[in-house]
Amino acid sequence: MAGDAGGQRQLLLGPPAAGAQILYPVCDLERHVKLAFQFRVARERFFVKSAFHSFPPLFPVQSLVKESDAQPSHRNPAKIDLSASSATQQSHPQKDRTVPNEPKTKSVTYADAGVDISSGDRAKERIKYLAQKTFNRNVLGGIGGFGALFRLDMQRWKNPILVSSADGVGTKLKVAFELGLHQTVGVDLVNHCVNDIAVQGATPLFFLDYLASGKLDPEVTESVITGLAEACKANGCALIGGETAQMPGFYADGEYDLAGFIVGAVDRDKMVTGAGIKAGDVLIGLPSTGLHTNGYSLARKLFFEVAGYKHTQYVTAIREKAGAALMRTHRSYLHVIQKLVTAGMTTGMAHITGGGITENLPRILPKNIGAQIEIGSWPVLPIFEHLRELGQVSQDEMMRTFNMGIGLIAAIPAAKFARAKNLLDRAEKKFYVIGRVVKGDRRVQYT
Repeated sequence: MAGDAGGQRQLLLGPPAAGAQILYPVCDLERHVKLAFQFRVARERFFVKSAFHSFPPLFPVQSLVKESDAQPSHRNPAKIDLSASSATQQSHPQKDRTVPNEPKTKSVTYADAGVDISSGDRAKERIKYLAQKTFNRNVLGGIGGFGALFRLDMQRWKNPILVSSADGVGTKLKVAFELGLHQTVGVDLVNHCVNDIAVQGATPLFFLDYLASGKLDPEVTESVITGLAEACKANGCALIGGETAQMPGFYADGEYDLAGFIVGAVDRDKMVTGAGIKAGDVLIGLPSTGLHTNGYSLARKLFFEVAGYKHTQYVTAIREKAGAALMRTHRSYLHVIQKLVTAGMTTGMAHITGGGITENLPRILPKNIGAQIEIGSWPVLPIFEHLRELGQVSQDEMMRTFNMGIGLIAAIPAAKFARAKNLLDRAEKKFYVIGRVVKGDRRVQYT
């Protein structure tokens, strides 16, 4: 199929016989094939626009075409079609190109992130109603402003000193979650804060709260705020504002945190600071209702981990259910404090909270003054004795963790003790003589 003519090799291409394999001797075929490819690429890139001729071979080829690769041709067998358009169409067939429609993205809202503003707005309307029931003539404006407004009555306070405090309910809330009791924790918070400023002779003026949860539950929120409002009204202070925060992913489902801030006032000459406490003063203690709002991490561990009690389980040793005993409301001592302060019967008072008598009584003692507390001079509530037994807790640890049944301690000058006793007896306020003030280094000694 190939022959020499004048020493110049020529190539004739034609369809092979059936079953045959074409083997070509060393000739110009490889140069033709190579240049055909280069020419096609160059033509597509607009570099070459003319035909080409034969060139000397570059390298020998022994087998280039097999039967399966051979394509029959009806064109002139002596020609190779190097048409750029033909080659391009065969190797790069054109396809219709369409731009797909972009998927429509749903608009993301704050509610999708877990914050339901609409639900929060409805809860706030209910909060406004509850809060307004505590208002007095000194509250200016209503709930919803950027800041709450309160007018200080300068006819009542001649030389007023503002007294403030902030606190929380702590892990007592864990018990509330288990039992589904939310109203009493609001009372706990207000009473705790009221006692903190009342022991300095202050009268509560207004209160603000902070309630935060992962997802707002309107019923729970209303229950908590109801407790706050009731306690504020009972203590004569206005619930003038607060913050209800939704924080998705921050709190476990069904849980929340609760804190409060209170402001009161006292005339400078009626402040009770403890500076007048002297050796020989009598220390009286007013009973607590239970743990109040302190020591719950240890109490919960002893009840629910060590003893394995259920929250609704009746415990014979304390003669009531475990959860109910832990949920007893923090007592407000405001009215009895006001009686003692108004009559000038006390030189200093301590609210017994976290840290027990050991840590709180020294806070009001002057320099070079100490306190002597007589163990057994008051009845210790059964819950404290049972907690001690469950954990084999030492006396020192108990006295610096729990209030041990005494929620308030007042220092009474010895010369005024008889009158103070008569005052408290007439008011039917139970108290116990639990120790005396002695010379010392601002520490508590237990005898």
